[in-house]
Amino acid sequence: MENIQRIQTVIRLRPEVMARVKRKARQEGRSFNSYVESVLEKSTGIEWPTIPKDFKVSEEILSMAQCISTPSKEDLEADPKLAYLWNKYYGTEE
Repeated sequence: MENIQRIQTVIRLRPEVMARVKRKARQEGRSFNSYVESVLEKSTGIEWPTIPKDFKVSEEILSMAQCISTPSKEDLEADPKLAYLWNKYYGTEE
């Protein structure tokens, strides 16, 4: 498992909010901390536009795409938009 540095923090929640968050975390099979972090990440992270799976790409663009080589892992790590698009259209980021 990847060793990611974390900063410990304290938040105050109303009991009913805490109960709902714990319930959602359990439903998703996650720890409380993991669930809260994922919710915060989604609400503050980079938002990319949603591209429909059936989006039609022109023949001109497809011909240009044939010249593109597979990006390296470093390229994907350095460019989150490239990683998002590569994963969406070509599978995994590795």
